[in-house]
Amino acid sequence: MAMVCLSDFEAYAKKYLPKIAWDFFAAGADDCSTRDENILAYKRIHFRPRMLRDVSVMDIRTKLLGSEISFPVGIAPTGFHQLAWPDGEKSTARAAKAMNTCYIASTYSTCTLEEISAAAPGGLQWFQLYIHRNRAVSQQLVQRAEALSFQGLVLTADLPYTGKRRDDVRNGFRLPPHMKLKNLEGAFEVCKTSLLDPSVTWNDIHWLRSLTHLPIIIKGILTKEDAELAVRHGVQGIIVSNHGGRQLDGVPATIDALAEVVEAVQGRVEVYLDGGIRKGSDVLKALALGAKCVFIGRPALWGLAYKGEEGLQEVLRILQDEFRLSMALAGCASISEIGPHLVQFSKL
Repeated sequence: MAMVCLSDFEAYAKKYLPKIAWDFFAAGADDCSTRDENILAYKRIHFRPRMLRDVSVMDIRTKLLGSEISFPVGIAPTGFHQLAWPDGEKSTARAAKAMNTCYIASTYSTCTLEEISAAAPGGLQWFQLYIHRNRAVSQQLVQRAEALSFQGLVLTADLPYTGKRRDDVRNGFRLPPHMKLKNLEGAFEVCKTSLLDPSVTWNDIHWLRSLTHLPIIIKGILTKEDAELAVRHGVQGIIVSNHGGRQLDGVPATIDALAEVVEAVQGRVEVYLDGGIRKGSDVLKALALGAKCVFIGRPALWGLAYKGEEGLQEVLRILQDEFRLSMALAGCASISEIGPHLVQFSKL
C-alpha cells in the first residue's frame, strides 16, 4: 500500500489497531466539535501566493529556543505510545532524532524518561509535565528530566480534570495490564484519587522555576488574557492548543486562536501550535499566522501504528516534503519570508 499522505496512515491505523486503542487516540470531548473544527478551520484559510520568486534553493530550517531543527514540525506530547507500537516512546524518540526535530515526551509515557533519553542520545527532547497532587512526584520528574538533558519543560495547563470522551467511557478504557505509566510507578500508592491536581494556578509557575533551570513552555493557551499572564510569569514559550479537542468542547480551532495569542505576546516569547495539522500546507498557514513551529499528535501515533520508528519517520518526511513544496509554490525560499501577507480568510 503506497503511503502518500497522512490520511493513508490514519486509514491504516484505524483498520489495524485494536478498537479500544483507536477509539482512545481518536476521541474528542462531547460532540467532538472542536476536534473536527481543528481540521476544518484550515480549509477556510486561503493563500495569496507570489510568483517568479526564485525558489531554486529552499531553506526550511528553524530554531526552537535557540536549538535548530530541520523543519518547523515537532512531535506533540501524547500518552501511551505502546498502544500503537511495542517499543512505544523509544521508537518515537528515535524517529524524531533521525529527522532532526523536537519530541515532547509525555508524563503519561509507557517508557521511562531514562529509556526515552537513551533511545535517542543527543536528540532534542522536551518533557511535558502534569502537576501531580503529590508535588514531590512532580518535583522528582522535573529533576529527572533535567538530569537526563531534556531541554525544555512543557506545562500542560488545560487539564485540571479529564474531558468527557464518550467512546472511552463506553469502552471502559484502561491501559492493558502489561503496560504501565512508567514515570509514575509508585505514585499511585500515594494517591488513590485522580493523580492530577486541579488546584494548580499561575503561581505554580514560580514553584516550577525554583526547581529547574529549564525553559518553561506552557501548553493549552487559547486567549490573549492567558497569553499575557504567561509572559508575565516568565515562560519562554506558549503552545496554542485545545488538547486535540479532548478537553472543553466548543473552544475555537487552534489555528483560529493563534493570531490573538501572537498579537498579545508581541514577540516576547515564542508561540507554537498543535491540533489539526494534516498537510504541509497547514504548517505553512500556521507559520504565516505567527507560529514558530507546529507539533503533531495523532498523526505521529498513526505513523507508529504503521511501522514504528520507520512509519513515524515516513509521516514526518511526507510533511517535510509537502511543506517545502507549499512554501515554494507560495513564493517563499526561506522561513523568514513567510508572513501574514501570505494568507487570507475566506469570506464564507
